[in-house]
Amino acid sequence: MKKVGITGGIGSGKSTVCEIFHLLGVPVFHADDEARYLQNNDLTIRDQFIGLFGAGIYLSDGSLDRKKLASLVFNDPVLLDKVNKIIHPSVRQCFINWTHEYINEPYVLYEAAILLESGYTKDFDLIILILADENVRIERVIKRDNISEEMVRDRIKNQLTDSQKIELVGYIIENNNSQLLIPQIIDLDRAIRNDNILHHSNH
Repeated sequence: MKKVGITGGIGSGKSTVCEIFHLLGVPVFHADDEARYLQNNDLTIRDQFIGLFGAGIYLSDGSLDRKKLASLVFNDPVLLDKVNKIIHPSVRQCFINWTHEYINEPYVLYEAAILLESGYTKDFDLIILILADENVRIERVIKRDNISEEMVRDRIKNQLTDSQKIELVGYIIENNNSQLLIPQIIDLDRAIRNDNILHHSNH
C-alpha cells in the first residue's frame, strides 16, 4: 500500500478532488477533520491547550474556540509552532493506525492543508498538489466562508507560495475551471495503481 499526500492552498478545491478519489474507491484520511476532533476530545491535547492559552480557549459546550485560537496564533509563528507540535504527532499517529485497515488497498490518500509545511513529507511515496489561480481561490473562499477578500488574502499569506510548493511535490492537478478535473484524477489514479508515477514529476 502506497501512502499519497494531497494538499493545496485555501480554496484550491481539496474537498472536491478528494471526493472524486473517494468515488474511485480510494480511502481518504482528512487530517484537518481529525485535528479538529482531537482538539475537542483528546484529554491530553485539551490539557496542553489550556496550559498554553487558559481555560477560556474552550467554549462552554466543551469545544475549542477556533476563532479565538486563530486570532491568537495568526501573527505569532512561535505560538503557531507550539500548537502544531501539540496536534501534529497525534494526527500522524491516528493516520498510521487508520492505514492498518487498508493494508490491502493499492494506495491511500492523506489530505491536509499544511502538509508541506508540517515537515512530514518524507512519510509519503508521492505528494499531489492541487493548483488554482489566486483569484479563483479567493472567490471560492469568500463564497464558502462568507468572509472578506482581505481575510482570505491574510490566510494565503500564511501558507507557502504555489511556486515554493511546486518544488516539493511529485504531481500537480490543475483546478482552475479551465481544465477538466475528473479526467486528470482518473489518469492519476490509474498511474498510481500501475506504479507509473512514483519518482516522476510533471513539471
